[in-house]
Amino acid sequence: MPERLKLVARETLEQRVEALEQDGYVYFPGALTDDEVVVLRNAIDRLEARPEEFDRHTDPDNHGFLNKSINNVFNRDPVFLSCLDRSDVIEVVEAAHGADCHVIGMTAWMTGPGRPDQGVHVDWQPLELPEDVMDDPRVRVPVYITTIHYYLDDLYEALGPTQFIPGSHRAGRRPSNGESSWRGVEPASILCSAGDAVLFRCEVWHRGTANTSDRVRYLLQVHYAQRMITQKFPPYLNRFRFDPAILSRATDRQRRLLGEHAQSNYD
Repeated sequence: MPERLKLVARETLEQRVEALEQDGYVYFPGALTDDEVVVLRNAIDRLEARPEEFDRHTDPDNHGFLNKSINNVFNRDPVFLSCLDRSDVIEVVEAAHGADCHVIGMTAWMTGPGRPDQGVHVDWQPLELPEDVMDDPRVRVPVYITTIHYYLDDLYEALGPTQFIPGSHRAGRRPSNGESSWRGVEPASILCSAGDAVLFRCEVWHRGTANTSDRVRYLLQVHYAQRMITQKFPPYLNRFRFDPAILSRATDRQRRLLGEHAQSNYD
């Protein structure tokens, strides 16, 4: 049985930023209410895949398991807007990436029974450094990209929880040759309640695990980055368009997160 990831609710912004630096992740219990979880799950059910936006919706009979992955969901239903800048979460994001940071993606997932284990991976390795350099307490690698997982189920092992290797962002490299542990630390499962959330750095070694249950797992991801990192809103070559009706409902902060920036370098 895998270890359970230690989830500690930090009380202050300073403690949460430090957890992101030291552990690679921050836990937010009860980030969503029970009613919000229901609303988001229903909205994800209604979404239809658009291949031109790199969405996926596989048929379990042909693919082996349901895998519904919908991009740009902030632009598909106004209910997702509130997840761009949830209180407490967005303060950590802005402290990590800067007050001019933005969203680079927002993806809804439904993962059905039969989904196999993923390999341990990082979402992006912005630079590689020797481990002895990374071990030097004077070395603090900037937080380039973070992802928040809003869990929309009560998670248990059979449902296929996310697993993290805490502290692995300090490896200074991505996993190689099928590595499944770092410095003897094995992946630990995020077993939390529906409505809880975890924010983590892109360099953390992690994976999704097999769904051996008879239920579909629901997840909402929001990806944040420093402004200088490009937004990932397909389709590209100027074919992506914001829905004016949704954009008109966005707050000033949400509009900035979606890309309405003041003039700066390279503009």
